[in-house]
Amino acid sequence: MGVVITIDGPSGAGKGTMAMLLATHYGFNLLDSGVLYRLVGLVYLRKLQQIAQVSEADVASIAAQLDVQFNYSSSAQSILLAGEEVTAVIRQEEVGNAASVVAAMPSVRQALLARQRQFATSAKGLVADGRDMGSVVFPSAEVKFFLTASSQSRAQRRMQQLQAKGLCVNMQQILNDLNARDARDIERDVAPLSAPQGSVAIDASLLSIDQVFALMRSHVDQALN
Repeated sequence: MGVVITIDGPSGAGKGTMAMLLATHYGFNLLDSGVLYRLVGLVYLRKLQQIAQVSEADVASIAAQLDVQFNYSSSAQSILLAGEEVTAVIRQEEVGNAASVVAAMPSVRQALLARQRQFATSAKGLVADGRDMGSVVFPSAEVKFFLTASSQSRAQRRMQQLQAKGLCVNMQQILNDLNARDARDIERDVAPLSAPQGSVAIDASLLSIDQVFALMRSHVDQALN
């Protein structure tokens, strides 16, 4: 296993952006664990449209059998689910909320655990972001970050992202969704969101992307040298 860098934190804190920048900078592989849960959430939502109720066992089966292909580059990513391009679809708020629901299911988290760890077995290095990367999935990671920001700043950032895609959004609704998602992540019984032991805490509320990236890079360089 190569060097592992983990970035944990709440939704909308900028974990995905930082993970992509670090992976590109160091030439490491990238694991966006939230994508796996969003993919499960997407299939879960689609099944709910067909039948009235989907059991946890059914959702765990979905997680274990995901047919997914990741294609990442320094500037873009493409995600295929059973051959279907779903990169944009899984970023919808509805799918994000569903991902938070299925992520609270213990059997679903267990089903995805081994798959996530496989990302590090054949790489010289890996940057993994999520909610429990440094605490559960890669507890022995060389560098761990806990990236957070105020709910207001995260909601503002999410609103700007959605507006840039031409979507009509409501700031208060986004803030309510973020707060509800935070509560589910923090209060769930299995692998609740928390700062991993030995992690570097960064509050990005008042920092630019470049400032956060420079701060993370300095910690990584120190650990690698």
